[in-house]
Amino acid sequence: MTTLYLVLPCYNEEEVLPETAKRLRQKYDDLLAAGRITPQSRIVFVDDGSKDKTWQLITRLHEGDKVFSGVKQSRNRGHQNAVWCGLMTVRDKCDAAISMDADLQDDINAIDGMLDKFEDGCDVVYGVRSSRQTDTFFKRTTAEGYYTLMDKLGVDLVFNHADYRLMSRRAMDALSEFKEVNLFLRGMVPLVGFRSDVVTYERSERFAGESKYPLSKMLALAFEGVTSFSTKPIKLILGGGVLAGVLGVVLTVINLVRMALGAPMAGLAALTSSLWILGGLLLLAVGIVGSYVGKAYLETKGRPRYIVEEFLHDGGDEKQC
Repeated sequence: MTTLYLVLPCYNEEEVLPETAKRLRQKYDDLLAAGRITPQSRIVFVDDGSKDKTWQLITRLHEGDKVFSGVKQSRNRGHQNAVWCGLMTVRDKCDAAISMDADLQDDINAIDGMLDKFEDGCDVVYGVRSSRQTDTFFKRTTAEGYYTLMDKLGVDLVFNHADYRLMSRRAMDALSEFKEVNLFLRGMVPLVGFRSDVVTYERSERFAGESKYPLSKMLALAFEGVTSFSTKPIKLILGGGVLAGVLGVVLTVINLVRMALGAPMAGLAALTSSLWILGGLLLLAVGIVGSYVGKAYLETKGRPRYIVEEFLHDGGDEKQC
C-alpha cells in the first residue's frame, strides 16, 4: 500500500471547498477500502493567502476529520509557489504526492490510474487532458499554440498537461534541488528525469466560483515558461537586429543611387512610419532582454519561495515564522 498525500493549492475557494472535501474524502475511503493507500494518507489544502474564509474552512475540516490537513502561507505567492510549498512540506511524510487544483476540474478518478503507474515503477505520472472540448475556441487555439511554441523553443513540456501529477518521494527530493525562484513546474518536473508516464482524463467545468487563472495570468504564466527555460527569444532579437541592420544598409544604398539618378526621395510619412516601427521593435527587444535581467536579479537575492505561517496535521498544529 502507498502512503499518498493529495496537495491542493487554494486561493479564495470558499464556494467550492466543501464539495471538494466531500468528494475527495469519498475517494480516500474508496482507495482505503480497496487497499490502495494506507490510513496515514492525507488530503492537504494549501491556502495561498486567501482573502475569503478559505482558511477557516480548512481549519474546520481538520478539526472535524484528521484526514484533512492544511498549510497556510503567510501571504499570496501565486499558484506555482503554492504547489511547491505543499509538495515540499509533505514530501518526507509520504511515499507519493498528487498535486491537483481545488476547483474539481481535474478528474479525481484519474488518481487510480496514477497509482497503477506508480506501483508499476513510475516516479512521475502526468495527468493529461484527453481533449479540450470544454474550452472556448480561443482558449483551445491559444493553449495548443502555446505548447507548440514551447516545443519549437526547445522547452520539454508534456502536451496538454498542467499541474495534475503524481510524484514519488525521491522525485520530490530531486525537485527540491532546483533552486530557482521563478517557478514553472510544468517545465521543471520533466527535468527531474526518472521513469514517467501519463494518465489521460476529461477536464470538467468549475463546480463553483470563478477561475483564478484569467487571460492575464495565463499570459503571464506562458511568458514565465518561455523566459525561464529558453534563451531563443534573445537569439531571435539578435537575428532581428542583424536583419534590420542589413536592410538599413541596403535601403541606404538604394536611396543614394536614386539621389544620384535624380529621383525624388520618399516623403516624411514614410520616414515617420519607419521610425515608429524601429522604435517599437527596439522597445520590445529591450523589454524581453529586461525580463531576463530581472529574473537574474531576483535569483541573486535568494528570497524564500514561500513562508509557512501555520501547518495543520494530525501530529499537532505548527506555526512557523
